[in-house]
Amino acid sequence: MLIELKNLFENEGTVIPLECNVDFSDIVEHGRHPFKTPVKVSGEFKNRIGMVSLEATARFTYCAECDLCAEDVEREFAFPIKHKLVTKLNDENNDDFLVVENMKLDVDELIRCDVLLSMPSKYLCKEDCKGLCSSCGANLNLGKCSCKKEVDPRLSALLGLMDDEE
Repeated sequence: MLIELKNLFENEGTVIPLECNVDFSDIVEHGRHPFKTPVKVSGEFKNRIGMVSLEATARFTYCAECDLCAEDVEREFAFPIKHKLVTKLNDENNDDFLVVENMKLDVDELIRCDVLLSMPSKYLCKEDCKGLCSSCGANLNLGKCSCKKEVDPRLSALLGLMDDEE
């Protein structure tokens, strides 16, 4: 969705509401489509004291496998979207501002980038997920497996010391 911002930049005190849905159905991660519904965005563009800003919230449901135990997990996310908008930059190395060319902004592309960059790098079913047993593949969140723990051969001499004490 392309938004015309000329009126916003030219008139101090102007507020433009933002309510939209952004389609993420084309995103594929690990062979699946984790965004089952569009991302709902609500917020506003505003010009306060000559400073133009975008403040919004992106809400969505994300469905994926836990990175440790491979269980399917569905989680609700809400990310803040905040940008300071300008029509030109004096310093090209300044990442604090978003340049709006031709007084138009592609909101869908901006939201897509913000949401994807805000996602956690590791997706877990819970903070203390124990994962899978490296030997038998049992889900350790459901209980202990019957595998005997393998000992690093470099430490096997120490095991003999522990057996002597008992």
